[in-house]
Amino acid sequence: MAQTAAKTAAVSTTVYSVLLAISAVHLLNDSMQSAISALFPILKQSLGLTFTQVGLITFAMNITASVLQPAVGWYSDVRPRPSVLPIGVCFTFLGIVSLAVAPNFALVLCSVIAIGIGSAVFHPESSRVAYLAAGSKRGLAQSIFQVGGNIGSSLGPIMTAVLFVPLGQFGVIWLAFAAMAGIIIQVYVANWYRQQQLLPRAKGKGKAAAGGVGLTRRQVSAAIAILILLTFSKNVYSAGITSFYSFYLIGDYGLSVERAQLYLFAFLAASALGTFVGGPLADRYGRRNIIWVSILGAAPFSLLLPYADLFWSGVLCVGAGFVMSSAFSIIVVYAQELLPGKVGLVSGLFFGLAFGLGGLGSVVLGSIADATSIAFIMKLCAFLPLIGIITVFLPKDEALRG
Repeated sequence: MAQTAAKTAAVSTTVYSVLLAISAVHLLNDSMQSAISALFPILKQSLGLTFTQVGLITFAMNITASVLQPAVGWYSDVRPRPSVLPIGVCFTFLGIVSLAVAPNFALVLCSVIAIGIGSAVFHPESSRVAYLAAGSKRGLAQSIFQVGGNIGSSLGPIMTAVLFVPLGQFGVIWLAFAAMAGIIIQVYVANWYRQQQLLPRAKGKGKAAAGGVGLTRRQVSAAIAILILLTFSKNVYSAGITSFYSFYLIGDYGLSVERAQLYLFAFLAASALGTFVGGPLADRYGRRNIIWVSILGAAPFSLLLPYADLFWSGVLCVGAGFVMSSAFSIIVVYAQELLPGKVGLVSGLFFGLAFGLGGLGSVVLGSIADATSIAFIMKLCAFLPLIGIITVFLPKDEALRG
């Protein structure tokens, strides 16, 4: 009886030590992923890649994660497996080592596929851990978890300037130490997860059986479709900036690779800050309200960016990153409340969509860039945040609580 009470207390309060640990691994994981886009200027020159091939590298990693993550999430809802947490980072470790020595385009693709498998295992189970450790602060918990990933992603441009420009492709090998640190932390998280999983599982199933939300199945399906379109808007725009903004600055403003990467870092750092701010605001002011402000609110920045001078281009890029990034953690929490008891499936679906849409967007945008110009890509992407207007059709937060 005492043991059961202790478990109940552990999952009814916010467990910050676990949230910070899983966020730290997210930082390490996504910093290793960001090494791929950070390497693009180096790989394009050393391997003679086209913009289409640059997009295919992103696509190979992202589509792997996109396809596998919903399956991993569904399976984790049925049979949670704490042991897979460190195993996922092991795949990333293998991909990083292989990428450091890859002599051609084909082996680069194999390397990033291994990294994609690592992400597919990491994100659904880790998001489930964040849900279990959240207590009543689900928006904050998802933001803590995801801000680690955003900070890790923002380190890519810094790695280009510090590691890849002076050391070249082999500089990626230093990230193997980050992978080893991630494996060690995941062992700690897995031990906590193993102790907590049984009670939340039973609780989740009961909630799902009770119906969970005050919406019909058709309304839930429509809401999920809207969230998918919003995820499309955010991630294709982010893919356009992450993959091609540095080329835009180099070609249209004459910046060096190092300086262009600093502008990209500013965008990604602003995105990390926006992610952290969005969750607590959603807990206070409502999920739907903050999603609305986040996606559509980025439109003025994105629409002006292609026509600005260098200084204002940087300012507008930072503004777009900050405002738009605050949406994703809230979209995940909103979807989890739409489909109670399916935390892993929802997390896998939306993280998978984020990867898949970003990767597919990179391929399409890369092909268009080869046929037109990078400047045209910036103008094309500028209209994506306008999709945020469909947030008006999402059910209000009160409807989720029946």
